Amino acid sequence: MRRTARLLSGTAFAVAVAGLGATPAYGGSGDTGGLEVYPSSVVPGGPVTVNTADCGDGGSAAGDASAVGAGTFTLAPSTHEGDAIGQFRVPPSAQPGTYEIVATCAEDGRLVTGDLVVTLTSAREPVAPRGSVKTGVGGALGPDPVQTAAGVAALAVAAAGGTWLLHRRARGDGI
Repeated sequence: MRRTARLLSGTAFAVAVAGLGATPAYGGSGDTGGLEVYPSSVVPGGPVTVNTADCGDGGSAAGDASAVGAGTFTLAPSTHEGDAIGQFRVPPSAQPGTYEIVATCAEDGRLVTGDLVVTLTSAREPVAPRGSVKTGVGGALGPDPVQTAAGVAALAVAAAGGTWLLHRRARGDGI
């Protein structure tokens, strides 16, 4: 029991030390911070807003969305928590995938990055269901219009024949 506890606590300590070593510290040019991308998933032709607080209060930045084909844009200071905010539009020709959006702070040259996912369908747009439900009940002829017409014709012939037989029986002609 003690050996297991030591092994687990030693592993937890090693993970914590590794996590501390992996955290980047701010030291000037070349460090990456956080660029928030809204929405994080967009369809081609859709608008995107990015913001960051990493350029300082009242800081501005030059944005680069050329990875997705949108070119450059400007992030200007805003009143929202001291963030620098900018916008761009994803080109309609953009291919699905994950793209890195980069901004360079004007004051110290610090790089901040964020990811943008381009998809062919939007989570906001409702998608109408298509196709049939596989319940195992009915649908023996399938959705083929020729087969459906043949089934309707067979039912019509059966109804006409039944009516004719009932009419003959009512007249007393027999079968």
